[in-house]
Amino acid sequence: MELGSFTITPDGPFSLAEAATFGFGQRTGGAWDGVMRLAFCLDGYTEQVGAEVRQDQTGTGQASTGQASTVRCTVHGPPGADLGRVRRQVERVLSLDHDGREFSRAGERDPVIGRLQAAAPGLRPPLFYSPYEAAVWCLLSARRPARQMMQVRERLGRAHGALFELAGEQLAALPTPDQLLGVDSFPGIPADRMPRLHGVAQAALDGRLDADRLLGEGPERAMAGLQALNGIGPFYSALIVIRGTGFADVLPVGEPRVLDLAARLYQLDAPPSEAEFRALAQPWKPLRTWAAVLIRAAAGRVLDGAGASADVR
Repeated sequence: MELGSFTITPDGPFSLAEAATFGFGQRTGGAWDGVMRLAFCLDGYTEQVGAEVRQDQTGTGQASTGQASTVRCTVHGPPGADLGRVRRQVERVLSLDHDGREFSRAGERDPVIGRLQAAAPGLRPPLFYSPYEAAVWCLLSARRPARQMMQVRERLGRAHGALFELAGEQLAALPTPDQLLGVDSFPGIPADRMPRLHGVAQAALDGRLDADRLLGEGPERAMAGLQALNGIGPFYSALIVIRGTGFADVLPVGEPRVLDLAARLYQLDAPPSEAEFRALAQPWKPLRTWAAVLIRAAAGRVLDGAGASADVR
C-alpha cells in the first residue's frame, strides 16, 4: 500500500539520473525513464519498503557549481512503517545526507576533479541499501557472474522477501534477516553459501550490521569487525563499510583500478604509491570517497581512447 511521500532538497548538485543509471552492486544501470525504483529492508531489518524516486525537471542546476532541484519520493510498504526512517535511508543511499557544495569546492581546488564533475554533473556515490544488504550481495556474488546473481537475488526476494509495484514495474526487496534464516536452500545459491548468509542474517539481528553503529566505530575498526563473519575478508569488509554505510572520506589506497586511472588523469609516469596518492588526494577532503568513485565512474568520459570505462562493482 502507498504510505505517503516526502521531498528532499539537495544541498549542492545532485542528479537522480546519474544515480539511477550508475549500475552498482545488485542494481543494473542503463535505461532511464525518470523514476528510480528502490525496494529494500528498512533499517532495523524487520520490514521492507518500496520507493519511487523522482526529481523535478525545472531548474535542475546540475552543473558542478549549481543547486539541484527537489527530489520527491513516494513510499509503499506495510501500515505503520516510519516515513522518517525511510527518508533517512533514502538520503543515505543517494548520498543526499551530505552537502554537495563541499564536493564542488573540491573540484575548484583540483582541476582534474572539476573536469570529471563537468563530465558527470551531479554524480554522487549511490550506496547499497544497508550494510546487511551489502554483505548479502558480497556472499552471493563472490566468484560468480554479477548479472546471474542479480537474477538470483531478485528471485530470492520474490520467493521469501516482499514484492512492490513501483511506477508500473515490479521490484523485489531482499528477505529480512528473520526471513533469510528460514531459507535452508535456494536454486542458484551454492549449498556452502547458505550458512554464511545465515551468519550475516544473525549478525544483522544482533545489531552488528547497523549503519549508525558502523559509522560510529570508524572505517578501520568497522572493517576489522566485519571480517569475523564467515566469507567476509578485507576486500568485502571494505565494500560493506564504505558503500553500505556512507563513509565519505575514505581513500581507497589499495584499489589498482583507481590508481591506474589517477595516473592517466594526472599524467603520471606510473600509478602513484600510497604516499603519493594521499598527497594527490588532499584537495578532495572531506569527500575523498566521492572523488574516488567519480574517478572510476567518469574517467572514461574524459580520457581519450579505449580502456577507461567505468568499473564500479
